[in-house]
Amino acid sequence: MRNRKSIPVLVALAFVLTLMTAVGSSAQSASKAHPVQVPQGEKQKVQGVVSVRSGDSFKVRDPGGAETTVLMTADTKVSSHSRGLRGKKDYPVTYIMRGLRLQAEGKGDADGNLVADWVRFDEQDLRSAQALEQTDELAQENLAKIKEAQENAERMAAQIAENTALANDARARADAAQAQADAAYKAAALANNRINGLDDYEQVRTIPVLFKVNSAVIDATAKQTIDDAAAWAKGEKAKGNTNGWLVEVVGFADTSGNTARNRALSERRAKAVIQYLVGVHNLDLRRLVQPFGYGDSKPVADNKTAAGRAKNRRVEIRILQNKGIATTSE
Repeated sequence: MRNRKSIPVLVALAFVLTLMTAVGSSAQSASKAHPVQVPQGEKQKVQGVVSVRSGDSFKVRDPGGAETTVLMTADTKVSSHSRGLRGKKDYPVTYIMRGLRLQAEGKGDADGNLVADWVRFDEQDLRSAQALEQTDELAQENLAKIKEAQENAERMAAQIAENTALANDARARADAAQAQADAAYKAAALANNRINGLDDYEQVRTIPVLFKVNSAVIDATAKQTIDDAAAWAKGEKAKGNTNGWLVEVVGFADTSGNTARNRALSERRAKAVIQYLVGVHNLDLRRLVQPFGYGDSKPVADNKTAAGRAKNRRVEIRILQNKGIATTSE
C-alpha cells in the first residue's frame, strides 16, 4: 500500500514542475533569434529583453528577434530610468538578469559586440525579472524533489517484489506521469517563447474566484464560477473569437495575518485554480501565463469591513488577447 500512495505524490510533483517552468527553456526560443553585428566604432542604442546573461556580457533581443551581444566594462553605468524628482538610481551589474527589459548604449568592437557606456531599465521591469528568477529557482527545487520521489518509488518497488502486479501498475503510472510532465514542460516553454516575442496584450475579461478565510480550497461556489467562465470561453472559441488568447491566473489575500503568510496563501490559491482549470476543463498549457501571488498588496475593496475582505480573498482569472496574433489570424 505504501507504494500505491507514493504514485500520486510523484504525479503531483511532476505537475507542479510543469506549471512553474513556464519561463524556462531558452534553447527553443534561441531558434527564433538572429544575431546582429554592431559595426566597429559605431555608436548605437539597443532596446529589448535580456535573453542570456553570462559573466560581464549579456544578449538583448528586440521584439523582431534581433539579438545583440552587449559587453560591460568597469566604466559601464547601470541605473534605472529617470522618474521625475526621484531621478536615476544606480545598480550593480549583478541586477542585469535574464528576462529584464532594458536599454543600452555604446560602441561596437572588433567582434561586432556593443561595448556599453550605460545600461538603464525600469524598476517595475526589474521586479518582474526578479520574480521570474525566483520562479526558475523554485522549478529547480521541484525537479530535485521529483527525482527523489522517483528514487523512493523504485526502492519501495524492490521491497514489495512479492506483489508483482501492484509493482508493475506503479511503474506504469510513474512512467505515464513523467511523460505527461515532459510534454507539459515543452508546451509551457512554447507559451513562454510566444510571450517573449509578443508583448502587446488586451484584457478581454477578468473572472474573480473568491475563497474563505485562510483557505486555498476551491469550494462549490468557486467551482461554479470557474465552470461558468469555462463554458463562456468554449462558446467564444466556437465563434472563432479566441485567436491569441492567454490565461493569466493571479492570487490575492486580505490583510488577515502577516505579509509573508498572505503572499504564500495567495500563491497557493492561484495554483489551486490552475489545477482545476487543467484537470477539469483541460486548459491548454500553451495558453497559460506564469501564475503569481500578490498577497494583500493589491486589494479591490476596503479591508476594514468583512464584505471588503471577502472580495480581497480572491484569484483573478484574466483572459488576455495578443493583438499581434489576433491580427495575423484575422
